[in-house]
Amino acid sequence: MLLRPGHRMRSLELLDTQSGGDVSRIVTGGIALLPGTTVLDKMRYLEQHGDGLRRLLLNEPYGDPAMSIDLIVEPSHPEAQAGYIIMEAMGYPMYSGSNTICTATAVLESGLVPMQEGTQSLVLESPAGLARVTAECRDGRVASITTQGEPAYVAARDLTVEVPRYGEVRYDVVWSGAFFALVDADEIGFGLVRDELIAMAAFGDAFVRAVRPGFDFEHPVLGNPGPLPFMHFCGPLESAGDEGYRARSATYVHPGVICRSPTGTGTSARLARMYEQGRIREGQWLDTISPRESSFRGTVLGVATVGDHAALETNITGRAYTLAHSQILVDLDDPLVDISDLEHLLP
Repeated sequence: MLLRPGHRMRSLELLDTQSGGDVSRIVTGGIALLPGTTVLDKMRYLEQHGDGLRRLLLNEPYGDPAMSIDLIVEPSHPEAQAGYIIMEAMGYPMYSGSNTICTATAVLESGLVPMQEGTQSLVLESPAGLARVTAECRDGRVASITTQGEPAYVAARDLTVEVPRYGEVRYDVVWSGAFFALVDADEIGFGLVRDELIAMAAFGDAFVRAVRPGFDFEHPVLGNPGPLPFMHFCGPLESAGDEGYRARSATYVHPGVICRSPTGTGTSARLARMYEQGRIREGQWLDTISPRESSFRGTVLGVATVGDHAALETNITGRAYTLAHSQILVDLDDPLVDISDLEHLLP
């Protein structure tokens, strides 16, 4: 469709991908340059002055709240080849494993960064900092992505909260690019299977609403990331030989979403808790398996520090698949399009 000068129709260039079943919609064109030096600056500007983009692409008629949006932006760090801002139903997470896997795949398969056959290194800048990516490329496609993002650390252990209809629930708080509340699934009667998805979402909603009023955790460097956005259901560990484990896992995103993948940040959070408990060591791995049977592998790399916290470096391995290359049209006169915090982003 030809867009005439002065016409109140705008277009966005998108590349839809999925990793572990979670759809990430990568915005590759159509958005004005955002103010700010770093990707974190740009994210904060979008959060405060441009949230209409997130609402547009995640809600009807254009999208679905279970999806994620990743906006490609200019990086500020000299090592980074591209920057990206993550948008979800809960807001603006500073880092995400599945979104990084999807964005790295989109950056390479679209040619934004030229793809190399075999093993290729890529550095992306998220709002939380650098994501160091290793891509395995075969026959013009990305066969797997391994991403090392934020060090994870246990912020609090053995907390309890009274959840209406469920009683007292024990949980731990872990940072892995966002704050997660980790709950042992067998203690609340979940097997983390597909038939429980509706019940798990109901529990997650009640749990997060109960925890949020007293939640006041801050990251030592990044500051206050806002209310608790995620909880992670941890199934029992099973040995997978001398070097690894497997476990059913699920992540709830507030409000109302159970991720289709076990999530990379959820897996990293669980590894940090396992390491502190002495249940996993450097070089070992954990395969997390979602209620929809998709999986990610998280590997322990070594120790780190975040402020005064002992932390853990991990990486996450998964694969993304391209679903669509598309151009969507945004009619600014459409009554179903909320143009507040949006129109100035669409040149």
